[in-house]
Amino acid sequence: MSRDNPVAGLRGTRLMTRGRRALAANASSLRLGFGALLLSSTGDLIAGVALGSMSATLESLPGLLLLVPAAIGMRGNIFGALGARLGTLAHTGRFDKPWQVRSATGQSVAGSCLLTVYVSVALAVLAWLITTLMGIPHISLMDFLVISVLGGVASSVLVLGVTVWTARVAVRRGWDLDNVAAPVVTAIGDIVTLPALWLAAFAIRPEWLATTLAIACLAVVVPVALWQYRYRVLTQMQRVVRQSLPLLLVAGTVDILAGYVLDSRTEAFLAMPGLLVMVPAFLEDVGALGSILASRLASKLHLGTLRPGRLPGRAVLTDIALIGILGFPVFLLLGLTVTGVSAALGLAHPSLLMMLALTLLAGLFATSAAVLVAYYAAVGTFRLRLDPDNYGLPIITSTMDLVGTLSIAAGVVVLGLV
Repeated sequence: MSRDNPVAGLRGTRLMTRGRRALAANASSLRLGFGALLLSSTGDLIAGVALGSMSATLESLPGLLLLVPAAIGMRGNIFGALGARLGTLAHTGRFDKPWQVRSATGQSVAGSCLLTVYVSVALAVLAWLITTLMGIPHISLMDFLVISVLGGVASSVLVLGVTVWTARVAVRRGWDLDNVAAPVVTAIGDIVTLPALWLAAFAIRPEWLATTLAIACLAVVVPVALWQYRYRVLTQMQRVVRQSLPLLLVAGTVDILAGYVLDSRTEAFLAMPGLLVMVPAFLEDVGALGSILASRLASKLHLGTLRPGRLPGRAVLTDIALIGILGFPVFLLLGLTVTGVSAALGLAHPSLLMMLALTLLAGLFATSAAVLVAYYAAVGTFRLRLDPDNYGLPIITSTMDLVGTLSIAAGVVVLGLV
């Protein structure tokens, strides 16, 4: 037994050396990723406060809560995927003028704009269908259309500008866009989406105005579809829409189910509003961590430095370790900040120790799932000769909205908070 100790010690030394080398090689990625995650968490705390302040609106418009995760998720899915595509273009030296629709970058931007219109209409219909089938009290289909389309398009204008600006800055300064785009874009999307939905909700009263606006929203889809059909020569734009739209519809359905989980526990969250403040930031952090991993894997697959295998190889394990290193302080800080914000606003909340236990426990559940989904989504789509940039992020963000919501609910039950 004593003879084996030197061997075990040597192996341990080698592992530590490899670990230090991996950390040194990815120091820049850690700094950028952690900075972006801090920014996204801060932004989503604002979104959480906004969600808490919308309680009266949510109560007066039954069923609207189902649309909230889906609307937020749409911004992350569409423009997070755009950021991933722009990151791949930057890595391959093809990032060019984003406002010229015939350029590679411009076609990616145009595809995201088309998806915004299509998915906004689809989410409204899905929310109405699910609330009807589940027997949940809900607003009319016309009301869903107005809130979803007006709120979605208005918030997407700003998110699109931030996405392109972030990409241009990253390219100019030599940053790795894969580590920056997803957290920044999804954070901005979360911040602007809830106020946009809240403002759009004022447009459904009186009823005649809601009906008129709903018809106008539907009328927009026809010229948009005709424009897309006319420019069939823009093959990259067509591919973005063709590959992304079916997945976004599935993702939207999953997000609405996440909204259903929230809606079914409305009374519990209202009894302790501090938990409601935590929800957007927590879901954003989990989705952002998974998106960082998915973006890194997609770029490696495109560059040929990663072979898609059934099990993650050593290079992938390094990326997974980076996600874990980023995740622990992010969830720890989330618990601290949510407690502080809740106390400052006079909102009922768990004790600091229990809040930290909740964010870390739920974070462990959700991040573990995010790693699995990110890897197999990237590898699976690549094997099917599909672009993982178009599929990885939507799969991650939508799945994490549902898994993250369930993780919070599970953590609340395990810790006996309600």
